[in-house]
Amino acid sequence: MNLSDDARALIIRFEVGGGRPYYERFLEAPTWPAGASGVTIGVGYDLGYNTAAQVSNDWSSSLGKTVVDRLSACCGYKGPAARDRIGTVHDIRVPWEAALSVFESRTVARYWAMTLKAYPGADALKPNAQGALLSLVFNRGTSMSPDDPKRAEMRSIRPLVQAADYRGIADQIRQMKRIWVGTKIEDGMNRRRDAEAGLIMSCA
Repeated sequence: MNLSDDARALIIRFEVGGGRPYYERFLEAPTWPAGASGVTIGVGYDLGYNTAAQVSNDWSSSLGKTVVDRLSACCGYKGPAARDRIGTVHDIRVPWEAALSVFESRTVARYWAMTLKAYPGADALKPNAQGALLSLVFNRGTSMSPDDPKRAEMRSIRPLVQAADYRGIADQIRQMKRIWVGTKIEDGMNRRRDAEAGLIMSCA
């Protein structure tokens, strides 16, 4: 996948505050973003949702085996369990160059494959729409559980992708904002969903 410039900027904006200055000030060390997240490094790289083998494959060349082994000990831990692991890796620093390299050479391809599995036919959409859906999957995953009301819009988007209904996709993304009403992350999630919907509508 060739991630469009607009989609790349959107993901970088919401994952690392827009780029290098914010990243180096606040995110160069591992963080725990709260909720169900795991210990996170680089550009939204969540160790809780990656295996030790994957972390080694992605990061060994830039961080070295000793650092990667320490980070890998956080793999699989999510939520409060991940929060409790931060102290074991708080001294580690992941340089911006390494973070961006792994994002562009590893993460984008992996999440694009996940996006295509979640939304067959997404590769036929215009580039900005492809990137917006990748951002959505990057942030929310691929679950389409029929028993989870929070995944209703995720499910509804599938036929809209097949129909290349850009307006319909954008509307469903905006409707997701209901999920975070009254939560601490409401503002950030609302801004991200609006940005993704806007990117979709640029294709209409």
